Amino acid sequence: MLKTMKSAALLLAIAVLPALADTRFQVRRVSRSNIPLGRGQCDIRLQVDSEVEVTVRGDMVDVHTLAGKDARDDGSECNAPLPAHPAGGFHFEVKESRNEIHLAAEPSVQNGFAAIVEIRDTSGGTGRYQFRLSWVMEANEVHRLEGSPDRPRAPPGFAWNNTISFRGNGRGEAWLNDFGPLPLAEVKIDIDQSGKVLCWFRSGRGRGFTFNGDVVAHEQNRWKADVMSDDHRYRGPLYFSVDPKGNIGSVSIDAGDGRDRMQLNWDRR
Repeated sequence: MLKTMKSAALLLAIAVLPALADTRFQVRRVSRSNIPLGRGQCDIRLQVDSEVEVTVRGDMVDVHTLAGKDARDDGSECNAPLPAHPAGGFHFEVKESRNEIHLAAEPSVQNGFAAIVEIRDTSGGTGRYQFRLSWVMEANEVHRLEGSPDRPRAPPGFAWNNTISFRGNGRGEAWLNDFGPLPLAEVKIDIDQSGKVLCWFRSGRGRGFTFNGDVVAHEQNRWKADVMSDDHRYRGPLYFSVDPKGNIGSVSIDAGDGRDRMQLNWDRR
């Protein structure tokens, strides 16, 4: 009888223990203009009760509960899946936390190219945690993500009629802080009668990206313009040279927003 009572008590104790179940979800895909072209970015936002291990692989997130209640997705989003190959310029950044959070493992062949993050919340109740994964995308990934436009988007007031057009085929690189290089191939520069400039680059086999602004100086075969990136984030001088046939010889841009800096150099080959 005593043995039966002990067994019943043990079963009752097990029944009232909180169940530790894992959470799995697919990250919502977004396309935001404030994410620099060529950079992959995932913002993982979670409500965490106690202790969890978070695994990000592709666009799927697995949260293994080590203690406390199950974690909940709180608006996670990516502009591209974490690549299934070595990611250049991989970076982990904590955006919001109230206790412990750290990167336990970077993506690698050994872990199936997953980023593993450990979170330990000791404050009681649920706390909000956000971390950011970012990396440099390859040209073919940019191409799949964005597609290739037939012509760059013109700024307000730009007149396509009666434009001067310059073209060039060559090679170059673009850097955003430590992210890069993003390879550059074809370049096209249009200038309308009012002096507005539209400069478009094709990134390898990927999507083109654009700068627009106004001509501020022109002497023989050299031009200078004050330009802004298509997302209105980076602004600075554009210098380019052309030959008598209208072929672009070189282009350089040094633009920033007071915090981040974009540098671009291109030459005809």
